[in-house]
Amino acid sequence: MPDIVVVGAGIVGSSVAYHLARGGASVTLVEGKSSPARGVTGDSFAWIGQDSGQWPGGARDLRGSVLADHRGLEDTVPGYAVRRTGSLTWPAPDGGERAAPGEAGPAPGSRRVTGAEVAALEPGLLDVPEYAVHTPSDAGVDPVAATRALVAAARAHGARVVHDASVTSLDTARGRVRGVSTAAGFLPAGTVVLAAGTGTRALCEPLGIDLPVAVSPACVLEVAAPAGSVHGIVAAPEFEVREVRPGRLLVVAPCPADGPVPPARVLGEGAMRSLRAAFRGGADWRLLDCRVGARPVPARGPLIGHLTRDRSLYTAVLHSAVTLAPTVGRLVAGELLGNGPARELRDCRPGGPA
Repeated sequence: MPDIVVVGAGIVGSSVAYHLARGGASVTLVEGKSSPARGVTGDSFAWIGQDSGQWPGGARDLRGSVLADHRGLEDTVPGYAVRRTGSLTWPAPDGGERAAPGEAGPAPGSRRVTGAEVAALEPGLLDVPEYAVHTPSDAGVDPVAATRALVAAARAHGARVVHDASVTSLDTARGRVRGVSTAAGFLPAGTVVLAAGTGTRALCEPLGIDLPVAVSPACVLEVAAPAGSVHGIVAAPEFEVREVRPGRLLVVAPCPADGPVPPARVLGEGAMRSLRAAFRGGADWRLLDCRVGARPVPARGPLIGHLTRDRSLYTAVLHSAVTLAPTVGRLVAGELLGNGPARELRDCRPGGPA
């Protein structure tokens, strides 16, 4: 079997590399930074949900396997851990964008709960809404720890992992991609898998391949708070917050939909004011880090599949990457290992449905 080079050690690339190595492929996982998950994966809120009104394109066909595939990684990958806490989400008082799901009725597996039930589920919450939607099956992971666990497991199955090797270009000969040029030298490959998030489009452009991938900013905060201050995933109009591990909260603050994005410090200060007002004891919570990340958002949903006729170049770029990575890694590896096209990826193909 020819060598496969996977570009990008975020959670998608690491999942692909793990599943390929476990299946017996010769794999090299290459990352431009000094350690995995230093890009958009590290800036992820990492909310795992099977049901959502926000599943564009082919993602709809992937959601049914999400929870089972995360459980599968817990069973096979040392250190891969999912926190199953459930989620609460509620609309803005003025009928903003969160209002629609609640008004239309909860998705399967979710239920509408009263303010009293919200208070019981989140006893530290001071600003209790009149109602919310509760999804007990929702969960989260520590995105950095999960990615590192996948990389370690890939290595244990024989994968080669190369850090500090930014990919500068795809190397071609007679129209065929034969490897990647990196800051650490040339890496030959029978197949190159691009899982480089927002960097995927630039790598494809010299080949005349235009991937419709937009960049969406997201402000992520890490906050120190007493363990158990937040019980589950809380998605309020002003913020999303969850405990990623005891004593450490992960928070997402909204960025403006249009116009320039304010500095991370400004967004973080606003989010901290909202958090401190919303939770009992919040005045003592401490902001540890605040940054604005760039999420890849393909216009039509996930882009997963071969980019060249000779099948020497493959891509896997998607939003909701942490949620979908276990499923995508399993399916992509199956295709590259010769198991035939995955039915679930039919509507994810870069050139349209296969």
